[in-house]
Amino acid sequence: MKSLTVFCGSSFGNIKQYEDQAYELGKKLAERNIDLVYGGANVGLMGAVANGALESNGKVIGVLPNFLRGKEIAHNSLSELIIVETMHERKTKMNELSDGVITLPGGYGTLEEFFEMLTWAQLGLHKKPIAVLNINGFYNELLSLIEKMVSNGFLKQVNQQMLLVSDNIDELLNMMADYEAPVVEKWVTKEVI
Repeated sequence: MKSLTVFCGSSFGNIKQYEDQAYELGKKLAERNIDLVYGGANVGLMGAVANGALESNGKVIGVLPNFLRGKEIAHNSLSELIIVETMHERKTKMNELSDGVITLPGGYGTLEEFFEMLTWAQLGLHKKPIAVLNINGFYNELLSLIEKMVSNGFLKQVNQQMLLVSDNIDELLNMMADYEAPVVEKWVTKEVI
């Protein structure tokens, strides 16, 4: 893996461990010579993960929609900041630039980005590892819901197993490095997205 996208909140949340682990993730990526691709802001967990990588001499590429420049406050110390017009262009560009995705705690936007990338993997549009750093059990209820999707017949178990989960950064990065995408039926082609 040469680069990873990190989806996370533009807020810190109310548990210090979220910020600490976001910073540590950025630091570990830099130590492993893995470029960080993220949303481009200097606030919340987004800023923490970028700072962790930058302060360890890592390469950090931000992708920020023009209309969010004022709201999310673009990070001014990045290796590269790419300005796009729409949220969809942001996700597409982040996908093009990275070899996988890690999701940290966040809100609606984080979940939307995460699920779009996971859905693209389910449809066979990419074979990249999609992972959740489950800090302080933040995603436990979501993981239970995904299990319910399987038990109720809305999701194949092979697709559930595509999602890599750990609360340990090193373990998660190792899982991602070893990931092999399952063979899935391609319901659509890349041209559709």
